[in-house]
Formats: sequence, C-alpha cells, structure tokens
Amino acid sequence: MLFNSIEFLYFFLVVTSLFFILPHRFRWSLLLAASCFFYMLFKPEYILILIFTIVVDYFAGILLENEHNEGKKRKYLIMSLVANIGVLAVFKYYNFLNDNVTGLATLFGCKNHIPAFTWVLPLGLSFHTFQAMSYTIEVYQGNQKAERHFGIYALYVMFYPQLVAGPIERPQNIVHQFHEKKYFNYDNAVLGLNLIVYGLFKKIVVADRLSVYVNQVYGHLQFANSISVFLAMVFFTIQIYADFSGYSDIARGTAKFMGYELMVNFDRPLLSSNLSEFWRRWHISLSTWFNDYLYLPLVAKWRNLGNLSVVFAVIITFLFSGLWHGAAWRFVVYGALHGAALAYEILTKKKRKKLFKNVPKRLMSFVGGICTFSYVCFTFIFFRAESFTQAGAIIKKLFEGSFSLNMVQLTAEKGPLSLMFNFLVIGLLALSYRLPSDLKLERSLWFIILGAFTIIILGKNVESEFIYFQF
Repeated sequence: MLFNSIEFLYFFLVVTSLFFILPHRFRWSLLLAASCFFYMLFKPEYILILIFTIVVDYFAGILLENEHNEGKKRKYLIMSLVANIGVLAVFKYYNFLNDNVTGLATLFGCKNHIPAFTWVLPLGLSFHTFQAMSYTIEVYQGNQKAERHFGIYALYVMFYPQLVAGPIERPQNIVHQFHEKKYFNYDNAVLGLNLIVYGLFKKIVVADRLSVYVNQVYGHLQFANSISVFLAMVFFTIQIYADFSGYSDIARGTAKFMGYELMVNFDRPLLSSNLSEFWRRWHISLSTWFNDYLYLPLVAKWRNLGNLSVVFAVIITFLFSGLWHGAAWRFVVYGALHGAALAYEILTKKKRKKLFKNVPKRLMSFVGGICTFSYVCFTFIFFRAESFTQAGAIIKKLFEGSFSLNMVQLTAEKGPLSLMFNFLVIGLLALSYRLPSDLKLERSLWFIILGAFTIIILGKNVESEFIYFQF
C-alpha cells in the first residue's frame, strides 16, 4: 500500500478513526494489527522475518537488562546483532557476495557451485533492521529500559507510518509514546495534515514529474548530450530529495495526527554550504545511526592516531553507508566519494579557514553551497545508474561538450512545455521552504487546501513507488 494511493487514504481514515474511538488500552493492538496488515499487503510471507527478529530482540533486551556480568551481556548483544545482520545479509547481500565469488572464481579459472537465489528483497528491511538493532544497543549501553510489553515492543519495530522507509527511530523517542494516552487535538490534526499534504506535494508534483525527464535520459543515452545529462543529474538530485523527504513528511504527519512525534529526517539539505552540513541535514536518522554506532566508536578506538582516526573512521563509515543503500559496488563508490570528500574537509578545515578569512561569509556560503550541490549531484550519478557502464556513459556525456538544444525532443515528455513545468515545480518547492515560516501557515487549513489544489493541478496521475522502498 503506497502513501500516494487512494487505498492508503481509506486505510488512514479507518485506522485513525478507530484509534480515537477505542479506549487507550486497546490502541496498541489496533496499531499493531494495522501495521501487520499494511506490511503484508506488499508480500505477506515476509511478516515472518519481522516476527523472528522481534522475538529475538525482545528477549535479548530483557536478558541484557537483567544480566550484570559484562561478558555475558556482550554475548547477548552479539547474538541479537548477528540475528539481525544475518537476516539482512541473507536477503539483501547474499547474491551480491555470491556474484563476487563467481567473478573471483572465474578469474582463477574455477567455478562457483554455490547457487544464487531469486527472492525479492523484503520491503524496508534495512530500515527496520537498523531500528531493531538500535534498541538492543541502547539497552546494552543503559540508555533505554527493556520493554516488558511484547506488543508495545513489536509496535516500536512495526509502526506503520515509518515501517517501510523510516525515519529510523531510537527507542528513547518513540517507545514511551505508545504507553501514553492520546487525545484528539486540533493542532496535531492540522499539523499532521499539513505534513501529509506537503509530503504528497513533494512526491506527486515534484518527484514524479521530474522522474519522467530523468528516466528518459537514462533510458536513451544514445540521444542525450551534455545539457540533457546535466539537467537529468540535477533533476534526479531534487527528485530523490523530494521523493524521500516527502515519504518522511507523510510518515510524520500520519503519526502526528494521532499525537505521536517522529523525528525530523530532512532539514533542507540541498541548501548546505559544505558536505559536513549536508550530512547533518540529509537522512538524519541514518546519519546519526552511523555516527553513534560506528563512526564515534571507531574514532575512540583509534584516538591515538589523531586526525587520522577521524579520517579513517569517516571513510569506513561512508563505505558501509554506501553498502547500506544497495548491494552493488556503485553504491560503495557513492559512499567512498562522500567519505573522501568529508575527509578532505576535515584535513583542510584550518587551512581553508585561514586562506579565506578575508572573504565575506555570505560569499563563502554561496560558493560553498554551489560546490556542495554540484558534488552531491555528481555522486548521485552512481546512485541512479543501473551499472558502472551506464554511470561511465553519463559522466562521458556530461563532459563531452555537446550542447545541442534538440534534447527536448526526446528527454521531455511533451517537449519544451513539459521541461518548463519541471522548472516550475522546482520553483514551487523552493518557495515552499519559506511559506510555512514566513506566513505562519503551519496551523492553517488554507495551506492544506492550497497544497491539495496544487497536487490536483500539477501532480502526475500515477501511483509510483518511493525510491527508498528498494532499500
């Protein structure tokens, strides 16, 4: 069931209505049942995977809290992490690893007899696996009490608004909220609807419209040139931002309507003046996950190396971050490019500050923003391309210097007019950055009406999946 479908509208209305009708003691069971139903509509048998990890981590949390022997606690934690990472490795990375073994075997004149599997990746596996792992880690570190109510813990993992594509919540933020009694609140309802409509605007009006141009260019590279490839590169960056942040907004709005607070996952990242700032504002729940559970422990472990500890840690973190996004080497390259650039920023920070100390801050911020956005756009080539070959072809086209304006004949759905609509919706997205704060519309029904009207007039009439569903 997609957030941008009429079925979800009916689902949301029914579940939310029942939520406020039922007594508090029954609400967790309603939300858990609704979440199971929501997930099973995609591929019902995969609910068994979630049940397995939920049972393992529920008992692991209790064992971790009750055990005072550090050695045994560490074993319980490792057992839990192995179970979660094992499931992720089998369903997401097995064929990737097997393909690489086959390649190595062929290189040495051997054959790989290990069979490949054709199963479909369980929806949102990376998201709810990381959320489950954060629970046992936080209990192990003493930052979270083990949840004794099995249904509440299951709901923490399966809460349907953020089950498929995040945000990846920490237990400290959300678990206690499921115990709290919620009442209908007008402000929560309006704020929630604002977020839902804004998220649908990002998805249906911006992302889905830009995707037409991007898909045409990537699908017909033989007809593309430097201008069309450049536009596709920029459009895809805005598309994936609008698509993913749109999902997060809908998730937050759906939860907010019922009185639950989910974390902000995006904070206008495309306006960042450097890459470090970009990663503090892009996919915040994943960035902070890797920061807390991988980057900081690595820095602490290698602290004797000084700045090199930070460099090594950031590169390793982003290699894993790239692999988290997809079981393909192009995603590893995507992560490596960001890791290398961040390492450069870290190593040259003092020198750059000294070198540009007399340059006005606004100018530095503007130039830095252009450079950061350009670099992010370039790295997303490896994210969007279906292979290294296609990524190489895109980069070659980008720098070959062919500037014929005939690209609109193929790469715009209906010629120049459609291309102009792309710039129009990007302009509307930029304008929306200022409307809520400047015009105080976040609590107004007029913003909802305006957003709904814009979606009807400019939205693409399709029910397309969100990009991050594949992860």
